[in-house]
Amino acid sequence: MKTIEQKGMYPSFPRSGKDVSYTHYCPGCGHGIINKLIAEACAELGLQDTTVFVDPVGCGVFTYYYWDAAHVSAAHGRASAAATGVSRARPDAVTIAYQGDGDLGAIGFNNAFQAASRGEKFGCIFVNNSLYGMTGGQMAPTTLDGEVTTTTPFGRDVSLTGWPLHVCEVFNQLKAPVYIARVSVADTKRIMQAKAAVRKVFEIERDRKGYAILEILAPCPTNFKMTPDAAAAFCMNEMEKEFPLGVFRDESEKVRASEARSVPAVSSCAELFAESKALPPPEDDSSFAERRFKFAGYGGQGILSLGLTVAEAARIERRHTLWFPSYGPEQRGGSANCSVVVSGSRIGTPTVEHPDVLVCMNRPSFARFAPDVAKGGTVIVDETVDREGVAVPDGVKLIVWPAIRLAEELGVPKAANTMMLAALEKFSLTGLSGESLEEALVASFKKKPALGEKNREILRKAVAHTA
Repeated sequence: MKTIEQKGMYPSFPRSGKDVSYTHYCPGCGHGIINKLIAEACAELGLQDTTVFVDPVGCGVFTYYYWDAAHVSAAHGRASAAATGVSRARPDAVTIAYQGDGDLGAIGFNNAFQAASRGEKFGCIFVNNSLYGMTGGQMAPTTLDGEVTTTTPFGRDVSLTGWPLHVCEVFNQLKAPVYIARVSVADTKRIMQAKAAVRKVFEIERDRKGYAILEILAPCPTNFKMTPDAAAAFCMNEMEKEFPLGVFRDESEKVRASEARSVPAVSSCAELFAESKALPPPEDDSSFAERRFKFAGYGGQGILSLGLTVAEAARIERRHTLWFPSYGPEQRGGSANCSVVVSGSRIGTPTVEHPDVLVCMNRPSFARFAPDVAKGGTVIVDETVDREGVAVPDGVKLIVWPAIRLAEELGVPKAANTMMLAALEKFSLTGLSGESLEEALVASFKKKPALGEKNREILRKAVAHTA
């Protein structure tokens, strides 16, 4: 597809290492047409400077070379999740997720379905060419009954693989979406209808009216093993039988921009805490260097709440902070860890690959994370953890701390995480005051104030402990 001077698209595309004026799509591919329609709608509405496209691996993998707007790449199937984050973080932007039928209908279906159910304020352009067009032509959830693909060489057998997934019809059962439609780009008349529908999606998101999904039926000559004309005919004569075109819902005119449904977002650590104490926003402080923490152990040891307590203490002192949990399928007994970043300036990512401080409550966590601690950092490990065969890096301080034993001796065996908080305070590893750490700890027991005061008491005793 020639794209020189196309509205909303770059004049040339350096994808292949040199500037070219054609996309990577095959001749007759519906994506090329759809890309043009999206670019034109974005440009004609004057939204290029305020639009963020979310491009997953698959159909949208190279669109950032084509559309002249902001882009965020997402993992396969996760465009709707990423678009949720973008839309919430940047409510001033127009957020558009571009997904294929394999991407949205298979691995990413629950992401998309739940985003639609919540009424997230972004638009989803969903391209249905009835198979995995970008990865070899395998069967997709939308593959027709009897359709031949690389993984169904004798045709899809619905008795074995189920019937084609009708995304618009499924989403139409939900209450939140304001616009659900299906169009096609198989001929000129259909392309003009698709253009109007794409523009509609942009207008809805421009006005923050709610969630909109537009399904576009598209020919895939290469994987259909047909000429472009034959592929377009297949799209009209066969795909449209299974996936009828039309508008399933349009409530956009009923919703004024000022009345658009708001989507709640977690704005601070306090909202994750039992006590949502209102505090001023964080202040920039160039003298406070960023500190990265990793807390790790077994589920049930209070690892996640320990990290959250440190993050809450940072919030109390008006530091920038992020808390990011991670745990396996078992919350009790499975591995759990969380990352906390505390900074005097805005934080770019919650990911902590090389912590300045690592707190370990079990052997698997020590073996996994200790080798990655940053030079000049500190590892605090419970004395019960077997450390044989695991060496901390040069320049990293190792503190062996009796957290579990102290908790038992002080009469609160389940408070080993509080004992680790005491170690952080005792060795001045957080950059935060003891008062803030205590206040955050007590706040975590808002529903059980007596237990909060008990933990404050044993925290002070543990800080005073001498080995």
